Parts: sequence; C-alpha cells; structure tokens
Amino acid sequence: MTKNYLTDMDGVLVRGPEMVPGADRFIKRLQQKGVEYLVLTNNPVYTPKDLAHRLSSIGLEIPPERIFTSAMATARFLHSQRPDGTAFVIGESGLTQAIHDVGYVITDLNPDYVVLGETSSYNLPQLTKAVRLIAAGARFIATNPDPNGPGEGGIVPACGAMAALIEKATGQAAFFVGKPNPFMMRAALNYIDVHSEDTVMVGDRMDTDIIAGIESGMDTVLVLTGVTSRDEVERFPYRPTLIKESVGEIEI
Repeated sequence: MTKNYLTDMDGVLVRGPEMVPGADRFIKRLQQKGVEYLVLTNNPVYTPKDLAHRLSSIGLEIPPERIFTSAMATARFLHSQRPDGTAFVIGESGLTQAIHDVGYVITDLNPDYVVLGETSSYNLPQLTKAVRLIAAGARFIATNPDPNGPGEGGIVPACGAMAALIEKATGQAAFFVGKPNPFMMRAALNYIDVHSEDTVMVGDRMDTDIIAGIESGMDTVLVLTGVTSRDEVERFPYRPTLIKESVGEIEI
C-alpha cells in the first residue's frame, strides 16, 4: 500500500537558502502518486503562504495547504483547551495569524495564556511583561523547544532559549507544542485526515523528527542531509525504519 508522508522542511527539503538536491523530484513523485502529504516545520515565524512563496523561489512548488507549522499546531492546542480564549503573544505574523484564525483575542489584559514563539526582535520589555503575566496566573505555552537557529553570521537564540529565561524567572515550565511533542504530529495527521499506521515521517533529526514519528506510531525515514549523521544514529536507543542519503532516494 502506498503510504502518506509527513516531511520536515529544514535539513530535508532545504538547507539554508538552497533546495536539497532531489527534493523537487520527491515532491513531484508525491503529487503524481496522489498520496496525502504535509511539510512540517517547527518554525512559527512565517504563514504557510509565506513559506510556499519562499520555497517556490528555489524551485519547490508546494501549495500553502500542504504546509503545517508549529504556530498552527499551537493555535489548535489553545482552541482545544480553551476555545475563544485570550493570549499575550511574542512572535511574528505566522503565529499571530494562526492564533487569530482559531478565534483568540491577543491582549496583555489578564490573558489566559502567554504564548512564546520565534522573532528576530526579542526585547526585555516583552519578556518582562510575559514574566509578570505568568506570575499573575497566565499559563505558559511555547511553540517549539529549539534552543537556537541559523542566522546571519552564525546561530541565534530561538524559542527554547528564551523560554528557559522565562522559566527561570517565573519557576513555571513551558508547555512546548512543536516537535517532538506528539500533539503536533496528531494535529498534522488530522489536518490531512490520515492515520499514523498509514503514514511515514521523514526527517533529519533523531531527537525531534524520528522520535516524534516513532511515538506517534509511524514508520520513519532519516535523511542524512541535515543534523544527524549515520554514525550518530547508534547513540540513540531507537532507530528509524530506513536511513537514506537524501529525500531523492525515497521510493514512493
């Protein structure tokens, strides 16, 4: 039986500003076979439409409805917990739009949640306000646990690092929605209406993509175009179903 596919983006389909060789052929094979697929990313900065445009500019034609972000998963989590609630949000348009789309009001007046995402302009007044709101009783949600990400000239602090600052100041642990949380995987499966046993997770990280797929009951494919090397696989107590040099080698 032909499987459905969830695939990570960074390190699998793209590396920085460039397409991974063979990624366009992989996407075309998925489309030609007519299988359900979804591109997953822990990056909550951009909307699916923004990401589709960026991918198209390097030769990857993926419609916005085939892209699912940690911001979208976070918004669905909030809606499942407290429909039509309120949140103080630190993040970019990818996060704020997703939260508005599920009927939430973004406010700093006694919000139900503080939601931390990614932004290139973290600032002390924002973080101080988040700390004070959490201390006053707001629940602390973060889009993804990644401690850093790529930036011009080197790595930059990401959501996980900023969440650690807030956790230290408040004594309250964040709930991270993005990979490897199985909630994001279930939300993605529901988004395209498929079952885990009929779906393959493709990723480049053992500690997020592959463990998330395994814990969600999916077959997994590790590609070696990103973070994890073949030698490093042996360090983990779990293994992917398959290891491929790149997505170009995956047979649909």
